[in-house]
Amino acid sequence: MPSLDPISAISPLDGRYQKKVAALSDSFSEFALTRERIRVELAWLKSLAAERAIEELPPLSADAIAFLDKIVAEFSPPEALAVKAIEATTNHDVKAVEYWIKEQFKKLPELAAHAEFVHFACTSEDVNNVSHALMLKRGVFDTWLSQFDHVVAALSKVAIATAAMPMLSRTHGQAATPSTMGKEISLFVDRLRAARARVVNVPLRAKMNGAVGNYNAHLSAYPNVDWPALSKRTVESLGLTWQPMSAQIEPHDYMAELFDAMARIDTILIDFCRDTWGYISLGFFKQKLKAGEIGSSTMPHKVNPIDFENAEGNFGLANALLRHLSEKLPISRWQRDLTDSTVLRNMGVAVGYSMLGLVSALQGIGKLEVNADAMLKDLDQNWEVLAEPIQTVMRRYAVAGAYEQLKELTRGQRVTPEAFAKFIDGLSIPADAKASLAALTPAKYVGLAETLAREYGATS
Repeated sequence: MPSLDPISAISPLDGRYQKKVAALSDSFSEFALTRERIRVELAWLKSLAAERAIEELPPLSADAIAFLDKIVAEFSPPEALAVKAIEATTNHDVKAVEYWIKEQFKKLPELAAHAEFVHFACTSEDVNNVSHALMLKRGVFDTWLSQFDHVVAALSKVAIATAAMPMLSRTHGQAATPSTMGKEISLFVDRLRAARARVVNVPLRAKMNGAVGNYNAHLSAYPNVDWPALSKRTVESLGLTWQPMSAQIEPHDYMAELFDAMARIDTILIDFCRDTWGYISLGFFKQKLKAGEIGSSTMPHKVNPIDFENAEGNFGLANALLRHLSEKLPISRWQRDLTDSTVLRNMGVAVGYSMLGLVSALQGIGKLEVNADAMLKDLDQNWEVLAEPIQTVMRRYAVAGAYEQLKELTRGQRVTPEAFAKFIDGLSIPADAKASLAALTPAKYVGLAETLAREYGATS
């Protein structure tokens, strides 16, 4: 198969970013689709041959089964091009697969004698829907999910390493109750862990029941065969979940569920990228330098958070496609229209942009160096955040107007440690409570942040 020159590609996935998403080629390329179609056709033939009620197709010998397995295992790009050459005449991709398989059967007399059982009683969608499920199984549940797990593992490492490092929170962009960097990162680890479960719990469904889902042709040839049972065995032999009810096409509801779950992950990671971008801007994180890299064509000092910006942009592109897929695919006019066919060819594009986002995010995380001094300096410039614990302790001891007193002292203005010490000293509360408040600093006022970071930031 001739390689695509990245410099002339229309899609950046096949051009500028080709190397970063190359792992998905084996799942979502035209070659991959053709290979899976052949896998499905041969799995169906094996099931037919194992069905004793089909007298004209006896059980296959060990040699014949080995031959069929070898066709799939050794299927290569040149062979895919041979299938495409047949398609140039048939103008039908699934029929081209059928013809190519029959050509291979000529190499083994046992199979050549039963060539007409290739694609027996099938509509093209019987082959396509199973193939698409297999592509998602390989591309999402293996390749994409593996990259996602690398990102979560990297985030977990940062969360644990910074679990005890205090930082000033910002609600509405304003100084707020302190936390630790690790706790804020662990929040994303926890959210992503829950989102992952939604992805892996989606069953990949497939059907093999004929032109409109009723086994019409099947029964016309062999009325005594339990076709639903045979269909179920075939689908499950491929590691998929059987879909017993359909029109001509599998309803694609599981695809919508899967793409929605993936979009949820992308959205969480967009949130993470924006937060991290902000922390870099505040100086809470530095970025490791790479020799020869340039941040700006005119400002030599710049070290831009480009990985997180790239990730955010590509997660957004992925979600635009994933959400279109989830909204469109479950809709088909009457028993079948072809609008899903062209849209399904873009599954790999949607997953590819999400994959690119994951690659960029992981690269960015790998460059992060926490700047504890900058976080401590930020905290030391915002002593007014201690108004919260002081007024809360005052409330405990029934001091009237506790909130209002602290509001007057702190709202909209900087407060020095000395001013707080004087205010605390004048309170009518027990001495030990005064001592505890007097010992408090913004850096020490982090609640259970460290505990939460260690508990929820770990990957296992």
